[in-house]
Amino acid sequence: MPHHKSAEKRVGTNELRRQRNVAATTRMRSAIKSVRSATSRSAGESALKSTSAILDRTASKGVIRREAASRQKSRLAKFVQKLPA
Repeated sequence: MPHHKSAEKRVGTNELRRQRNVAATTRMRSAIKSVRSATSRSAGESALKSTSAILDRTASKGVIRREAASRQKSRLAKFVQKLPA
């Protein structure tokens, strides 16, 4: 239990940030799964476009590192290129 008023405020702030991070992470993981579940290249490319934007947004908010977002986008693009046309 916090003993100071400022510490009490931090508890609330940290919880809000945690919830926001969980929501962003869930959104990102769902988007990645949508690309991975694509069966054709055209469907994969459209899913990849929206997923790239979500990954960039997640990285800009500091939920994941920019390098991690870049690596995910690279791997997903490689995956989409291997899909049948």
